[in-house]
Amino acid sequence: MRHFSSNRGISRLWRLGVLILVAVSVATCGVDVPKETQSSFETMTVDTTDHVMPIRFSAKLKGQSDVTISPQVSGQLMRICVTEGQQVGRGQVLFVIDSRNAQHELQSAQANLQAAQANLQAAQAQANSAKLEYDSNKNLFDKKIVSSYTLENSLNTYRQAQAAVGQAKASVSQAQASVSRARVNLGFCTLTSPVAGVVGEISVRAGDQVTPMSQLTIVSGNRQMEAWFSVPESVLEAGVAEGATSADKNQYLAELPDVTFVMKNGTEYPHKGRISSITGVVDAATGSLSCKATFPNPDGHLYSGIQGTVLLPMSRNGVMVIPQLAVVRLQDKSLVYKVMPDSTATAVSVTTTDAGNGKDVIVTEGLKLGDRIVTVGANNVQEGQRVLFPAEEKKK
Repeated sequence: MRHFSSNRGISRLWRLGVLILVAVSVATCGVDVPKETQSSFETMTVDTTDHVMPIRFSAKLKGQSDVTISPQVSGQLMRICVTEGQQVGRGQVLFVIDSRNAQHELQSAQANLQAAQANLQAAQAQANSAKLEYDSNKNLFDKKIVSSYTLENSLNTYRQAQAAVGQAKASVSQAQASVSRARVNLGFCTLTSPVAGVVGEISVRAGDQVTPMSQLTIVSGNRQMEAWFSVPESVLEAGVAEGATSADKNQYLAELPDVTFVMKNGTEYPHKGRISSITGVVDAATGSLSCKATFPNPDGHLYSGIQGTVLLPMSRNGVMVIPQLAVVRLQDKSLVYKVMPDSTATAVSVTTTDAGNGKDVIVTEGLKLGDRIVTVGANNVQEGQRVLFPAEEKKK
């Protein structure tokens, strides 16, 4: 047993010697043992720039000349000459109402006119005859052949004939007005489109009884489309400045950039529009103004009632733009990690607004020119942590 223990101790000493020899050999051979290196965070230096920021406004489209089609007379709807969604021209027939009553009224009015004209001719003939009699009696009276009584009677007869002519003329004018009114009513039985556009929903069917209270359809004049939206007063404050004249307002509108209409599915309408009007009254409840942007619609792709977004590109000069990923959201605060002279990071509270491009923000408070901030990896930085590690110089 003693011999076995002695051999075991010798074995342990031999192994220890081998390890020491290997370590010495490695050191003497000049082999470098890898060192752990730390990489710097990505940073940027804050500077100012000119930025075009698209501002978004919810909008609803309306045809520039949307017209509600309602009948002017009552009657049975005999024929519908168009279909929903059909493109129609100005003056094209849309609906036809039973015109038999209107035709009868026109014929009756024309008959009354003829009778009135006949009465006028008779009255004029009597007036001419009365004038001849009066002129004859006056000549005889001057020659002292007839008495003044006879002359006075002929004068009264002539005056009565003239009055009858005046009444007959009034009757003719009234009959002519009745004929014109009957013609208009007959014309109302055929409804035509007052504008070129697209037919909307048709709410009636052939055979229905319609009245002036009935709405048959809407024709949307869609050659030009209007997008209506509300804009905060602060956005267009230059256009509604106190004391601004109409000429100033028109000049301001002319200098505004073109706008873009974006459909609900995110598709941009290919034709640019222009802001064509701004109301001169600010809504006291919302602090906003109503604006209208006009878009050309040569292909008829836009329709009344479509909702979407109007993009107004507004230029802002000398603003500080930083990436969104540099901002750390902590409850109701926005923090940016500022790099100090000793390469450590400290959290700075900032105030930002959306830059409108989905990747940047505009800093309005909290930073100044020349500040260096952490961008990529800002969410992983801790207060006081070293974030910059200068690369070591390579050995010669």
